Amino acid sequence: MNYKKLMTHCMVLGAFAFGFCYWQNNHIQVTKHTYTTNIPEDLDGFTITQVSDLQSKSFGADQNSLLEKVAQTNPNIIVITGDLIDRNHTDIEASMTFIAGARKIAPIYFVTGNHEHQSGVWEELSDLLIEADVTILDNGKSIIEYNNEIITLIGLADKRVNPYYAEALSTLTQGMNPNGLTILLSHRPELFESYAEYPIDLAFTGHAHGGQIRLPFVGGLFAPNQGFFPEYTSGAYEINDTTMYVSRGLGNSTFPIRFGNRPEIVVVTLEAEEM
Repeated sequence: MNYKKLMTHCMVLGAFAFGFCYWQNNHIQVTKHTYTTNIPEDLDGFTITQVSDLQSKSFGADQNSLLEKVAQTNPNIIVITGDLIDRNHTDIEASMTFIAGARKIAPIYFVTGNHEHQSGVWEELSDLLIEADVTILDNGKSIIEYNNEIITLIGLADKRVNPYYAEALSTLTQGMNPNGLTILLSHRPELFESYAEYPIDLAFTGHAHGGQIRLPFVGGLFAPNQGFFPEYTSGAYEINDTTMYVSRGLGNSTFPIRFGNRPEIVVVTLEAEEM
């Protein structure tokens, strides 16, 4: 093979690798689940769309690509499980552009991740979220009434500033209606065993970035606070009567590349079991 052909092949291979890498990191996947355990008829079809770990990333002008994907899921509520911004390249404007558009689609419920508290701008961001009518559930509770049924949403502030999260969970879950649906929002999937000790039906988490690099038959390679070959990186997990959904998230932080691990929106639809 002569030099010119070798260079041509290298350029083609490089262009293919660049295009594939760009697609892997920017083409959003919508992952759909149904949850059927003890769902009454009046909650049938209620849809929860989860956005996690945006990390100040932009998807198209004015976040249009991301917002179109969210709108297509037709959610009743949108839940954001932390790291809306990134401590390394904080861009409040990009994050709030998404919030402004998403708020027109459905009510938003939010809990913090580690990056909010590491960024140094959490106070400013929290004020903007409140102005945008976002419900911040850091160690808080919110009640949703839908077709005469009650959904209780509880949320945990990120463990970085919330070392007594178990005590917070205990307080938040006291006096729960055993026949109602309880949903937890938390940034951290590695705490799943603790969540399952409480009367929580569904938990939504992020933080793991899908393991950053995902390999067939192996899964994610590394996740924060879980290390190599982490247990909780993507999809649904069950312990006792609690199901946890882990979003692979949308953006990147310290490690800028995803592989086998496209950005993800998670959609969970409640479905009444047929009698």
